[in-house]
Parts: sequence; C-alpha cells; structure tokens
Amino acid sequence: MSAVLAAAPAAPLVRRLRAAWRLARALLHALHGLLTVRVAFAWLTRPARERCIGRWSRRMFEALGVRVEQRGALHESAPLIVANHVSWLDVMALHAACPQARFVAMAELRQWGSVARLADGARTIYLQRRRLRDLHRVVREAAAALRAGDRVAVFPEGVVSEGHGLLPFHGNLLQSAIDAGVAVQAVALRYSDAAHAVSDAVDFTGGITLAQSLWRIACAEGLVLQVRVLPPRATAGERRRELAARLRADIAAALALPPRG
Repeated sequence: MSAVLAAAPAAPLVRRLRAAWRLARALLHALHGLLTVRVAFAWLTRPARERCIGRWSRRMFEALGVRVEQRGALHESAPLIVANHVSWLDVMALHAACPQARFVAMAELRQWGSVARLADGARTIYLQRRRLRDLHRVVREAAAALRAGDRVAVFPEGVVSEGHGLLPFHGNLLQSAIDAGVAVQAVALRYSDAAHAVSDAVDFTGGITLAQSLWRIACAEGLVLQVRVLPPRATAGERRRELAARLRADIAAALALPPRG
C-alpha cells in the first residue's frame, strides 16, 4: 500500500481517501485469493476452483470500484477465447465471464510474486516469447487442452495498447484452434469513465508501474468495463493469419475503433 501511495499523483482529499479505501479492500481481497489458492485449492474439485476464480474476479472489480457490463454470452462450442488487450485487468475481466479459461501468458509473469501464485492456480500456460521453439510447444499444449475440453484465452496483440486502437493481431496462438478443429469466440473489451468514452485510468503503456496503475484505477470516477462477446467463428479451412485479421476486424467493428498497423 505504501508503494502505491508514494506513486500517487495529486488528487482532491476526498478522492484520495476513497481511492485508499478501494486499494485497502483490493489488497485484502488479493490476500484472500492467494490464501485460497495456496490452502484450499488442493482440496477443492475443479468446478469448485473455477467458481472461486469467477467469484474472486468479480469481487476484485467491486473492490476497485469498477462496474462491469457484459453483452452476449460465451459458448462452450467455441473454446478458444480471443480478446483485445488494454490492461492487466483484462485477465480478471475474462475470468469473471469465463472462470474455466486457461490463459496463455508470458513467462515473465512468474516474477510477479503473489500474482504468479494466482496465475498458477488458474492453470496458466506460460510462454517464453523469445524462444521460437517454446511457441511451438505452447501451440501444441493449447491445442491439446482444447481437444480435452478446456477453455483457453489469448490476447493476439501480445502486449497492451492504450485502448484507442488495435495493434496487429498475431496468428500463432490461433493455430491451436485450427489444429484442434474448434471454433473461436472474440471478446471486445473497453474501459470508460465519467468523462471519457475510452478511459486513460487503465492505461498500462509507456513504463507505467503496477503501483501507479492501481492508484489511477482506484482514483477513477465512474470507471466501467464494457465486455462485448461476439458470435463464434469457425476455423475449418482457415489460415491463422487470415483468421487473425478477421478477428481483429470483428473486435474493431464492435468497438468502433480504427485498427492500427
């Protein structure tokens, strides 16, 4: 908490006090999640663990003062979930909608201490992005998970954007759905607030630290996460690059954003 407050920009007193209260609630909730993963998960069935993940994700948004609005539903017939990437909150956003989802995440996440523990509890698939051979391994692992009935979620942009446009979508991880012969479903994510259709409170680009990001989110007025679930798209006969381009266009259209690059 002290590190977050030290990174805090100037803000009206009432706003700062409210933000501090939100951060305190979020910290306690994060500790509760960590304790659940480390102690209770070993004794819980997989469906029970997934219910915990979904409930924990939803309550974290409540703690941070973020209202979640979802349109559309995810279908089991499309087990690969594809979303644009705006914030570190995106993983919780998709877990709130689909707690069964296994994410493909960069191996650097393992250096995030308690966050890594939570990611391990959600059966995250880790990718060492600088090793091409490891990418092939992850595609095979994701395809095997899809064939086994798991839900897998990926962010084809690879990194977060500032939310005003879409970065190029990489098709490598989409190959897992093609290989498994399953459909994909796109999810469009947008964060807005009381003053902006696209909020800069969740911006995690340009070297912003996690502490700074947490403070900006906690200080935000009327922050809303809009989750728009799009219809499933079949992968039969698709090539991964063309599939990536179509999914990118689908999400851009849903958000009325111009794709970039």
